[in-house]
Amino acid sequence: MDPGMPQAVGQAGDCRQFTLRAVCTGAVLGAVLVPCNVYSGLKIGWSFNMSIAAALLSCGFWGLARRLGGTRVPAWGLLENNINQTAASSAASIISAGLVAPIPALAILTGRTLSWPALSVWLLTVSLIGVLVGVALRRAIRLSWLGLPTLTSRSLGFVLDPSLLMVGFGAICGLRVGLSMLLGAGLAWGVLAPWLFATARLPIPEPTAGAVFGEAVEFLLWPGVSLMVTAALVSFGFSLPGFVRSLVRPAGAAANHDSRRAVGNDSVGQDVGPDVPMRWLIVGFVVITLAATVAQVQFFGIAPAMGVLAVVLTFALAVVAARVSGETGIPPIGALGKVTQLTFGLIHPASVTQNLMTANVTGGAAGQCSDLLHDLKTGQLLGASLRAQALAQCLGVVVGSLAGSAAYLVLVPNPAEMLLTPEWPAPAVATWMAVAELFRDGLEAAPQGAVVASVFGGLAGGVLATLQQVLPQRLAAAVPSPVSIGLAFVIPAWNSLSLFLGAVAAEAATRAGGSSARRLIMPVAAGLVAGESLTGVGSAIVSILFAGS
Repeated sequence: MDPGMPQAVGQAGDCRQFTLRAVCTGAVLGAVLVPCNVYSGLKIGWSFNMSIAAALLSCGFWGLARRLGGTRVPAWGLLENNINQTAASSAASIISAGLVAPIPALAILTGRTLSWPALSVWLLTVSLIGVLVGVALRRAIRLSWLGLPTLTSRSLGFVLDPSLLMVGFGAICGLRVGLSMLLGAGLAWGVLAPWLFATARLPIPEPTAGAVFGEAVEFLLWPGVSLMVTAALVSFGFSLPGFVRSLVRPAGAAANHDSRRAVGNDSVGQDVGPDVPMRWLIVGFVVITLAATVAQVQFFGIAPAMGVLAVVLTFALAVVAARVSGETGIPPIGALGKVTQLTFGLIHPASVTQNLMTANVTGGAAGQCSDLLHDLKTGQLLGASLRAQALAQCLGVVVGSLAGSAAYLVLVPNPAEMLLTPEWPAPAVATWMAVAELFRDGLEAAPQGAVVASVFGGLAGGVLATLQQVLPQRLAAAVPSPVSIGLAFVIPAWNSLSLFLGAVAAEAATRAGGSSARRLIMPVAAGLVAGESLTGVGSAIVSILFAGS
């Protein structure tokens, strides 16, 4: 056996998991990878799960160390690598706590910014909500799961993006998601957007205006977000009976699950070590509710009652995030943030700060909950300890809060001047700002027909989600993903095209090369995502450092 390769589960009786080198490796990689997500989030409004990149980088490093040091360096085991990637991906997912949407949007609209210590505390607080919800879910359920003269295909976004970022992500998501994104882009940017301009619901752009994303997305986010949220709620509704049954399972079953099991060939797919006790979760929920409420009051002047309401709403929406992310691999941070924005916009429409930052709580929890559940599914397949992974996730949140806030403050020291520009388009910031401004200026300022469009979007999402649940598996697999279609409504069309091309390329490679190609697709795709992001971060930092020279 190659001494640099990860040790198989159960081999030589090795069951090391939460080791010092595992958590340190995860912490270091998380600090390195989180700027990648800050960069991609401000560029295209999306973040990426860095589990694969962290796993590959750690295997490479410790494999080299073992070749150089021999048996003095223990083999880098699968369970150690699982802890590493849990911590690293948790840190990289910290941007869901507001770094690329509500926080810069607040800075642009109100001029209010947070210092590095305050921003780090805020990110940590809202992210821990998602960790607790993720652990509770994992404990409760087993993871299975028209032509216009100035409007052209180029201005609508139907161009090839030279960036390989989305190509890599498409290869990771798969063909069904890629086809659904292409369908959504065609409906949104090939049909609805031209219709909006043709019927004068939006002003016809000037010949030199370039892309029309900023104008059209203010309308398209209504049906897109409605489609995503409705589909997620319907899907969760179908799973609710099983979820309730799991909550009232016999105590003996829970005790059997909590008992330790030896790591061996028969342990794959089982948890090793004790579960997270329910009393810990209850105490955690009480503490984090108080902490998140105090943070909202102290940092942003939000009324305590509104802060508590935001946290309670977040608990429910984090469950929805888990369902959506499980289907597409894409945490619906922006979509669920919009639900909170709409809720508090109706309660207190004049407060931009309350609208953005209560939604920030929801987005941060949704991102961490989705990330943790993905890592826990991997851990379950390897026979990892739920408690060890939960601790690794918390460690990653701490590291990500410190490193992510620092990366954001370095990359965009002046959001009001730097963002929403060709260099930093920040589409997520524009979308969150649009909703906050809508309520500040009154519901009558909504684009003409947007409310009706959201109703149709909700109906479509409900129908598609229902078909996925009631049809036989063979037919259900052919139903387009409503979540992916909705996402295509709120991102530029070129992102959807690139994602589709990546999915097609991965599918073609898999069919041509078989199992050997399948093993290479994920590493190559993760390399495209992480490589371009790191290069972009380095370039941006260099530009800032030498801007005055």
